[in-house]
Amino acid sequence: MTSIDDVARLAGVSTATVSRALNGRGKVSEGARQRVRDAASALGYVASASASSLASGRTRNVGVLVPFVGGWFFGAVLEGVTETLAQNGYDVTLYAVTTDAATRRDLFQTFLRRHRVDAVLAISLALEPFEVHALQDLGIPVVAIGGPQALPALAVDEDAVARLAASHLIGLGHREIAHIGVEAAVDIDFRVGARRHAGFEAALTDAGIPLPGERVAIGDFTVAGGYRAAAQLLAAGPVTAVFAASDEMAIGALQACRDAGLSVPGDVSIVGVDGHELAAFFDLTSIDQYPTQQGRTAASAVLRALDEDAPAPPVAAALPFALIERGSTAPPR
Repeated sequence: MTSIDDVARLAGVSTATVSRALNGRGKVSEGARQRVRDAASALGYVASASASSLASGRTRNVGVLVPFVGGWFFGAVLEGVTETLAQNGYDVTLYAVTTDAATRRDLFQTFLRRHRVDAVLAISLALEPFEVHALQDLGIPVVAIGGPQALPALAVDEDAVARLAASHLIGLGHREIAHIGVEAAVDIDFRVGARRHAGFEAALTDAGIPLPGERVAIGDFTVAGGYRAAAQLLAAGPVTAVFAASDEMAIGALQACRDAGLSVPGDVSIVGVDGHELAAFFDLTSIDQYPTQQGRTAASAVLRALDEDAPAPPVAAALPFALIERGSTAPPR
């Protein structure tokens, strides 16, 4: 059986250097790290997880908290997280944080205290004060996506996102602009839908356009919800443009317009938010929030926090977003 001594001899380094190179703890030159990895690969050597944990005090595992296991957004973020952590030798333990108070209490007071993870990454979760304190008491790095948070957090400015979407429609010449938002029951955690609605109205006010009033309908972040909301808007009166608070609802609005015999963007322009994987397929203009890159960025922040020689991550950092203009928006006729 291949041992750590065999890897050290082949790589021309000490066994301590092999250990540091493979467990990611301590300083190792990039050249030595690569020689160790090449030697380990050539010899088929895999470090014992339990032995490595005992020697380094690390489990090589990061706990990831998510509100939902399904959903394309969380899947895209997790893709970036797991890809980055795996490239650096870390496994992931996934925790689905439900809305049930007792289950959440068990998670924060029991499961996370078993010291099976080296760090925690919370994705799009508004944490209660006791949950924040429980994470801080673990004594390990904690990074969050979404905010505001009382933790080191990475977040998109939802107000600015909505302003950009509305300003795009206003810049094209639209004045009869409708909005598809979300009901409070599904707009949990950071009230993303409410913040996007507020940004949308602020952009209209800044442009001297009266607030839409009856030109607002409520969806539920789904394609079907967007379809129903758009049908309601079209029945209520003339609309030349729609800003939907998610790409999925925007896709539903696209179909509702077409079923009503309206051309997109000839009769109605539509813009969404998120950067959904199907936005390009539907030729949808969207504000892309780069969810997979969000996961990579958050995982990199966790890795920096685990690096003893790296500076502490910022308390808050802004994530990028950009308007991706496609064929669903055009000037009004």
